[in-house]
Amino acid sequence: MKSLVAVLSVALSLFFGVCAETKAQKPSPSISAPAPSIPPNADPATATRAWLDTVPADKRAKSDAYFEGGYWLILWNFLLTVAISVFLLHTRLSARLRDFAERTTRFKALQVVLYVISFGLLATALTFPLTVYEHFFREHAYGLATQNFGPWFQEQLIDLVVDLFATSVVLIGLYAVFRRAPTTWWIWGTIVSVVFAMVGTMLAPVYIEPLFNTYKPLNDPAISEPILAMARANQIPVMQVFEVDASRQSNRVSANVSGFLGTTRIALNDNLLKQCTLPEIREVMAHEMGHYVLNHSAKLGIYFGFFFLVGFAATKAFFDTAVRRWGERWGVRGIADPAGIPLLSLIFATVFFLLTPISNSAIRVTEREADAFSINTAREPEGMAKVALKLGSYRKLDPTPLEEFVFFDHPSGRARIRMAMEWKAAHLPAGGAESER
Repeated sequence: MKSLVAVLSVALSLFFGVCAETKAQKPSPSISAPAPSIPPNADPATATRAWLDTVPADKRAKSDAYFEGGYWLILWNFLLTVAISVFLLHTRLSARLRDFAERTTRFKALQVVLYVISFGLLATALTFPLTVYEHFFREHAYGLATQNFGPWFQEQLIDLVVDLFATSVVLIGLYAVFRRAPTTWWIWGTIVSVVFAMVGTMLAPVYIEPLFNTYKPLNDPAISEPILAMARANQIPVMQVFEVDASRQSNRVSANVSGFLGTTRIALNDNLLKQCTLPEIREVMAHEMGHYVLNHSAKLGIYFGFFFLVGFAATKAFFDTAVRRWGERWGVRGIADPAGIPLLSLIFATVFFLLTPISNSAIRVTEREADAFSINTAREPEGMAKVALKLGSYRKLDPTPLEEFVFFDHPSGRARIRMAMEWKAAHLPAGGAESER
């Protein structure tokens, strides 16, 4: 189900155990380490290496193992999507779900909804073992999660309801296109997908994320005022900063600046407040402001619009051919038949799997642009380096160029520290808040 939502509606995140007594590991608050001793005239490459060398070898190895394990999870999730799609087609189970929907109602839109609900529940059950390993056991094994199984499972159920609703809305629109544009559906399907993706990207932080976390005003003016000063300087229409209780789920730091038409909001999670100094917080928040000011949501919408076009073009090339050859055996009548959703999912999953290096690079470029914006707004080179090391607890700090191209949707810690050191070497005026909280 998640793969279908991610492929067809792009709830970007880009742009989203068995024992209830399992105890969450309680991470100790992260204290900012002092800057390494670097000669005043050291070149940026030497300074970058000095920062990277402050990370103990055992922590580096643990971080590398976690991140490299994600390479395999990309493959396993793709293969599982393929297996489920083939299973539903080959057993005619997809056709039986379609027949159930047609017997229940004569309205095409409701038929799509009934099919999506049935398909979604079945796919979620089949993917649950990998989901619980990837998002619960593995996170706890590496000390990144703080949530016991019960609350985690409850949030998975909420996520399922949201996914079913979002997928139903998207597929109602797509199948209306498939029925009304029998020859140009792949072009209109691309347009509809991009519209839904961009709307979802704008609405999710404001209306979906509060289903999982509590947002409250940040009442510490020593932190909120420097953030609001940067917002005012960059014409971001906000009057307050919100704090999110993300520590009840994990110990990762994060923040965002999102919204539109009066809903624009600046939010940072409580892990950022607990683990980072004021210069580091300013650097993180400036990065998020960079995404907003540089219109990265719209840019990513354009990039992914191209990826959708490739996906729908591949669907036009292979869907009808597959139906002509195996459609009678599968019980699939054509592109406008909801029973073909597993085949649609299979084609899109394959396209997006093959496009992984390209899509990651598109996102990574916007992240690097936001990094450049942040270093010139916050003017905290050491804060940027320290945050990069903190993010290195679950992101490989020093990958090979090929690894970074294929698997990284953010710049590596090494690349970010190098940017900070190059900025510092240019002798631009630094931020005034160099002392720690």
